[in-house]
Amino acid sequence: MLSKKTYLLALLSALLLWLGWPPIPFTGALLLFALVPLLFALKAIRERNERKAGRRVFLHAGLTFLLWNTASIYWVYNAISAYNGPIVALPVSLVPFCLGPLLLTFAFWLYHQLSHYVNRYVAYAGLICFYIGLEYLQQVWDLSFPWMTLGNGLAATHQLAQWYEFTGVYGGSLWILLANILLFEALQTPAGVPGRRPLWICLAAWVLIPAGFSIWRYTSFEGKGTPSNVVVVQPNVDPYQKLGAIPPSQQVYLLTRLSDSLGQPNTEFFIWPETAIPNYADEGTIRTNSEFLQVQSFLSKYRNGSLITGIESNTHYDTKKTASAYFDPNHGTFRDNFNAAMQVENSPNVQFYHKSKLVPGVEKMPFPAVFSFLDGVFAQLGGTVGGWGWQNEPGVFYTQSGIGSAPVICYESLWGDWIGTSVKNGAQFIAIITNDGWWGNTSGKDQHMLYAKLRAIETRRDVARSANTGISCFINQRGDIVKETAWWTSTAIKSDILLNDNLTLYVRSGDIIAKLLSLAGIALAFAIPIYKWKNRKQRR
Repeated sequence: MLSKKTYLLALLSALLLWLGWPPIPFTGALLLFALVPLLFALKAIRERNERKAGRRVFLHAGLTFLLWNTASIYWVYNAISAYNGPIVALPVSLVPFCLGPLLLTFAFWLYHQLSHYVNRYVAYAGLICFYIGLEYLQQVWDLSFPWMTLGNGLAATHQLAQWYEFTGVYGGSLWILLANILLFEALQTPAGVPGRRPLWICLAAWVLIPAGFSIWRYTSFEGKGTPSNVVVVQPNVDPYQKLGAIPPSQQVYLLTRLSDSLGQPNTEFFIWPETAIPNYADEGTIRTNSEFLQVQSFLSKYRNGSLITGIESNTHYDTKKTASAYFDPNHGTFRDNFNAAMQVENSPNVQFYHKSKLVPGVEKMPFPAVFSFLDGVFAQLGGTVGGWGWQNEPGVFYTQSGIGSAPVICYESLWGDWIGTSVKNGAQFIAIITNDGWWGNTSGKDQHMLYAKLRAIETRRDVARSANTGISCFINQRGDIVKETAWWTSTAIKSDILLNDNLTLYVRSGDIIAKLLSLAGIALAFAIPIYKWKNRKQRR
């Protein structure tokens, strides 16, 4: 009977987490108590003091996180299948479907182990450190997939997340986790116990002070900076026909026609989506590329205009300079292929940025240095262990007039610290270029757009977002979507964005919360076997 009850509690937590997750609007507050049923289930398991309690904790937490993740990111299969086919898609999809939940489950299992040897307050501190530390791991290692970071859950309720300009999303994870713990403690403390009232007071203060400050900040905040006229283009080229079926020159013609429909003499930026120019242009000879010449002819009508566009490009080397380079027998050189952003203006100056946060297993083989011994096999198949090439530092595009922009390609919009570095280096607005058409008309495209709101708040930068099939939009510095397109339509939109030079605390400090809690989590995890050893020694 207890087993059925505890599993139902785990299922309830999964349901609440899913209901509180984007793109469902105005439900983010559910996350503040979504984990409470799971905590009650784990308490019931611990109180039975069974020999296999650790395994039961693992199964219950695993059920919660597996169901929540799968229900929220079911669309991942579509994206991987589009790139690699259904045979590859199924096993590769298991990485985000299972690996993330496995890590979060491990956090709760560590918490259970630690709770045997320390008081509950230290155990709760351990839970927070383990959870956020393993969230951070999903951002920094080669199997990165930070989509389900708990702090991202406020993207559809961004009015409550205005303080991310100080903490970033990991501050949100901390807020949500501690709110759940305080509510759990308050609910399980019997009436009349002296500590019960202070718990409720602490809970109210922990929830209401940040929420109240956020709402005040949202209503009183005014965007800063000088205006700049920007046109965002959404060509709506079917992603399955984009690469090969439709000539690049025809795609560029469509993009220039849509740009001209809204361009005006004072337009300073045109933003085109990811891989808008899909012709593997050689970066060394880009100025003679036929599609590049089309672009320059188009820009000649806009004296102060610059274009930021996605492009598939390549670079050749005399030697294997990077882990992703492979030998190209047609040129007798080593070659890197890039999913890149390019800035073109009415001058000889051309700038490239190479997408750096590549999708594991789809755009990049995880841990390429480890699998470098397979390079010969992949080279015979026309590829490389490294997949797409990448660069190690975020980029900033500068125009002749000195305007700095942060080029962000697709999946990179999940990395607040990465974008923050571009802002610290001079970016005055964020240009996100993406192609979400591979995912179909699923919640994935909506989640991806909503997460951009958090980047705007963290950096207090306007966002211009161009998505091939939608949703394209403008987002202001407090996270509001100012203007947006419909899904699967060919169109363009324009707006006057603000170019801000001020730096937020988060931009200056980055993910310091996650880094500190990760270090504390490592220390507590290593303390568990020491506690076990001491406990056994005392028994003897």
